[in-house]
Amino acid sequence: MKRLFLVGCARSGTTLLQSLLASHPDVASFPESNFFNHLFPHSEPKRQRLGIISRRAKPTLAKFLRESGYKGDRTSPLILFPQQLTAHFSKTLDQLTTQQNKTTWIEKTPSHLYHLDYITRHIDRPKFIHIIRAGKDTVASLYDVRKKYPKQWANEPPSIELAIERWIKDVSISLQYADVPNHFLLSYEDLVARPQIALENLCKFMDLSFLPTMLSGYIETAHQVSLAREPWKAGVASPICSANATKFYSLFSPQQQEYILQRVSAIDLGY
Repeated sequence: MKRLFLVGCARSGTTLLQSLLASHPDVASFPESNFFNHLFPHSEPKRQRLGIISRRAKPTLAKFLRESGYKGDRTSPLILFPQQLTAHFSKTLDQLTTQQNKTTWIEKTPSHLYHLDYITRHIDRPKFIHIIRAGKDTVASLYDVRKKYPKQWANEPPSIELAIERWIKDVSISLQYADVPNHFLLSYEDLVARPQIALENLCKFMDLSFLPTMLSGYIETAHQVSLAREPWKAGVASPICSANATKFYSLFSPQQQEYILQRVSAIDLGY
């Protein structure tokens, strides 16, 4: 079983890339699990002292499994510690993948970027794919989606400063893994400009053979990995093209554009 995690800053093309990769007949993928984001009891002092999982951990996992079509047993009440639930999570994804007669699964939750070291220690032989999009366009997309969907993005208000900080933080983490063997860093701009070359390189990293049908089957796959409660992902089920720059220039004033460009230029994407 090959286990892969697709991570990166939100609004960087993670769903597009997931849909392309999951169009391979050997690859299973699922809606975002957010599993590791709710595993630990960060705001529950008693549970922190005991080293047990967050109260949100099992409900989050149960919701993800329902949305993924899992029909198996419920999580045992005897599972109390993060390592136990992590093992159960990985085993369940293995089972879902085997049931589909596939050999590889891809879990895509962009912010699992913050748990790379934990995942590496507690998942058997994981690989990680990072997608990185240009700063100005990611900032524009983050700002826009938070403004259009305030309820769904309630924890991330539409703020230029917060969008810039999110991009800088996330990309800085990814760049730390540029030379780590089980990590693959991909430019969103390269993906949309030369999708076949990008997928051929990724398939080598995943120990799979590239199939041209991946470039035509991703639209159907996009509907399987995106949920009705995630309308901001609807554009993925469209022909591959770059909408870069247009949103940046339409959303922000010249002064704001200059400020954003100055801030994001602090990160060198010359990798």
